[in-house]
Amino acid sequence: MDPFPKEGEGAAAGEPSRGAAPSSGVVVQVREKKGPLRAAIPYMPFPVAVICLFLNTFVPGLGTFVSAFTVLCGARTDLPDRHMCCVFWLNIAAALIQILTAIVMVGWIMSIFWGMDMVILASKYS
Repeated sequence: MDPFPKEGEGAAAGEPSRGAAPSSGVVVQVREKKGPLRAAIPYMPFPVAVICLFLNTFVPGLGTFVSAFTVLCGARTDLPDRHMCCVFWLNIAAALIQILTAIVMVGWIMSIFWGMDMVILASKYS
């Protein structure tokens, strides 16, 4: 006897199939909650974001450091309630974390992912 019922067969004889029910039409929306460091990543023009990704790949934290100055030039972030200087220092803090933890590879990986987030945000910005 087969321990698993075949497609269209119920576990017991005469039991209807459960997979044939239509969907109820429920819409679920998922929204990512970002921490303050992650929300401080600026929306930059695409070429600038690619340069920051390149810099972050080869010198961890350098692209994040450069992106901090785009905030002072008026780049928008996901922290509209914070002052521009506060967001600038959050980006500087993220760059320092990436530089200091690059010794154990954590900062380097974080730096590359940070650069990828910059490019993703820039592509949404365009």
